[in-house]
Amino acid sequence: MKIIPLNDRVLVKSTVTEEKTASGLFIPQTSQEKTQIAVVEAVGDDESIKVKVGDKVLHDKYAGTTVKVDGDDYLILSMGDILAIVE
Repeated sequence: MKIIPLNDRVLVKSTVTEEKTASGLFIPQTSQEKTQIAVVEAVGDDESIKVKVGDKVLHDKYAGTTVKVDGDDYLILSMGDILAIVE
C-alpha cells in the first residue's frame, strides 16, 4: 500500500534515537518528553510545503496522526506541525 498525503500534509517516518544519561543509562525515544526527528517520506501538493522527500525534520512528540503500513509506523503531519529542518 502507498500513502500519498493531501494538501499541506507530510508523511514522515520517525528515526530511532536514544539518549544516554550522565550515569550511562539509555532513554528510549518513546520515553523522551521533547521534540522528535523524522525523515520525510512523501509530501502533499500544497504550495506552502517547505520540505521535500528525504529531509530530516523536527516535530512535537504528540503532533500528527500515526498510521501503520506494511508493518512500518508512519506519521502524517500538517506543515504547521513541523518545527524545523535538521541538517
